[in-house]
Amino acid sequence: MTINVAMTVNGKAVSGKVEARTLLVQFLREHLGLTGTHVGCDTSQCGACTVHIDGLPIKSCTILAQQCEGKNVQTIEGLGDDHPLQHEFMNEVGAQCGICTPGMIMAALSLGENPTLDDIKVALAGNLCRCTGYAAIYRAIMKANAR
Repeated sequence: MTINVAMTVNGKAVSGKVEARTLLVQFLREHLGLTGTHVGCDTSQCGACTVHIDGLPIKSCTILAQQCEGKNVQTIEGLGDDHPLQHEFMNEVGAQCGICTPGMIMAALSLGENPTLDDIKVALAGNLCRCTGYAAIYRAIMKANAR
């Protein structure tokens, strides 16, 4: 069954016809070409597909596109190239292969100023990195939020 979906993605109104079972991550990647949102595991465990929906971090592989009807969705592309989190991930070598990086950054967006290490660990609890370990990621987030 094909349905119409309409939402705001990165500040722009978008719409499209999709199968009713289309996940938000599929809509973003396949219909809108926003490939910064990654599919890392197909089991909703890794967090590589994390986006913000109405300001909250959500794994986009756990929600149907039609459930986002009328909502505001922000992806990694919506941050722009000069966001402090992106710069500090590069400066602190918080990214290796890059699969988890967009999801980590999107999860970290919900942190307030000057988060503690425990705050960061809680915010990233649903995100996995298989390459770097977490020390550089934590350092990058602390430095970005201190700016």
